[in-house]
Amino acid sequence: MSGQFSPAFREELAALMRWRRDVRRFRTDPVPEDLLARGLQAFTLAPSVGLSEPWRILRVESPERRAACLANYRDCNAQALDGFDGDRAATYSRLKLSGMAEAPVHLAVFCDDATPKGAGLGAATMPETRAYSVVGAITHLWLALRAEGLGLGWVSILDQDRLLRDLDVPVGWRFIGYLCIGWPEEDDTVPELEKEGWETRAPALHLETR
Repeated sequence: MSGQFSPAFREELAALMRWRRDVRRFRTDPVPEDLLARGLQAFTLAPSVGLSEPWRILRVESPERRAACLANYRDCNAQALDGFDGDRAATYSRLKLSGMAEAPVHLAVFCDDATPKGAGLGAATMPETRAYSVVGAITHLWLALRAEGLGLGWVSILDQDRLLRDLDVPVGWRFIGYLCIGWPEEDDTVPELEKEGWETRAPALHLETR
């Protein structure tokens, strides 16, 4: 196949991106291992600065480790709620911001800033590009899973240092995201934050010219 795709494919790609939502409400049904493996292969197709491939993935399976991560989230979420007042606090308290208690698959994703792979090309002047590469790879995974009917939720309300200790993460790995993966309770193209009135989407892309 050449590098140009049909209009039908482009329409499906646009639909896939619309359906790529941050899922927080999961069924507890298990995810077939072959399906998860196909999704994770998307990491190998992602771009990375200097071809450094700095992503490091931990699959969190033990009940003790999962419980520690969930407690971390709940403590941080309670602290976040204390930072709001009035209607904002009431809205925040209604939001479901994590599917950690229900999602069958948990992945903690990190960036190895000390990797020798790539010999520092492109990262010597902008070392943060390694972390950007990991974020790009997660986006690949997100879309690949959505194409299989699976949902992914990215949990960011976490104490990073506590998580590093609880998961016994190697020194030098930078935490990027805690990902919950499973079958969505329902499919919806509208983010929960919009439905609950937390924020509205910009009507148009802001673009400036210099």
